[in-house]
Amino acid sequence: MKQLSLDNLRTFVTVVDTGGYAKAGDILGRSQPAVSLQIRKLEEQLGKRLFSKTGQRHHANTDGLQLYQKAKAMLAINDELFRQFEQSSISGRLRLGIPSEFATTLLPSIIGEFSKLYPDVALEVTSALSQSLLSREQREQFDLVMALVDPTRDTATLPAGCELLLKDELVWAGSKQQGFKPDELSLVLAPNGCVYRSRVIDKLKQQTIQWRISYTNADLSGITSAITQGLGITALAKTSVPNELSIFRHRALPKLGDINIYLFNQSERHPQASSKLAEFIQARLGR
Repeated sequence: MKQLSLDNLRTFVTVVDTGGYAKAGDILGRSQPAVSLQIRKLEEQLGKRLFSKTGQRHHANTDGLQLYQKAKAMLAINDELFRQFEQSSISGRLRLGIPSEFATTLLPSIIGEFSKLYPDVALEVTSALSQSLLSREQREQFDLVMALVDPTRDTATLPAGCELLLKDELVWAGSKQQGFKPDELSLVLAPNGCVYRSRVIDKLKQQTIQWRISYTNADLSGITSAITQGLGITALAKTSVPNELSIFRHRALPKLGDINIYLFNQSERHPQASSKLAEFIQARLGR
C-alpha cells in the first residue's frame, strides 16, 4: 500500500503557508533544494502538480488546495497523538522575549501548533529590541529570550544558557511596487539600540551615497506599512522579511553582512515546558 510521508506533507503545508520554497526552508531548517525535492516526491506519488508560480511566490493550485486541507488534518492528528501519549503532563506559564520582526513572522506558526500540543502551557510573549531583551533587568523577567547578536561580539560576554540558532544574512528590503531608487535613499528603521540600524548607518557612512532616515518605528508592522506607503527601504534578517516586501540587491547598496540569532533558555520554574518551546523555535528557525 502506498503511504505518504508526513514529513513531506509538513513541508508542503509550510510552503503553502509561506508562499515559497526558500521561506519554508528557513522555517524548517532545510535548504531550498531539499524542500524542492520533498515537494517533487509528493507530486510524483500523487501524480499531480500542486503549485503554480507567480514571480517568486508559489501558490497552491486546485489540487494543492484540496491536499492542503487534508494534509493539515493529518498533521493535526499526528501531533495530537504525540501529545496524548506524552509520558508526563506539561504545564505552566512561559514568558518569551522575542524581537518584533520575528514576533510577526515566526510566532504565528509556533503559537497555534504549540498551544494545541500543550494546552496547559500559557505563553506570555513580549516583543522588544534585542538590546533591551538582553539587558540584565529585562532578561531576568523571561524564561526564554530570542535575540539578535552582532557576530563581532565576544561570546564570553553573552549570558549563560545561550545557543546559536542561526547565522542569518542581513538584507535590504523594500516595497515590491515602489522599487528602489539609488539617488533617493530614504530609510525606514527601528530606534537607536537596534542592531540593524547600527549596521546600516555604519555601512552607509563608508559609502558616498546620499541617505536620510525618513521614519522610525520599533514594530515590524509599522515599518512594513511605512515602506509600502513609499517612505523608504529597511534592513532585516533574511528569514524575517515579510511576504509584502522584496529583497533588494543593488550595486549602490552596501552588503550588510550576517547577524547571529541566539536563544537564551534560563527557565528554572518550568524546565520541561521551556525545553519544548525551545525545540519548536529551533525546528522552525534554526536546525
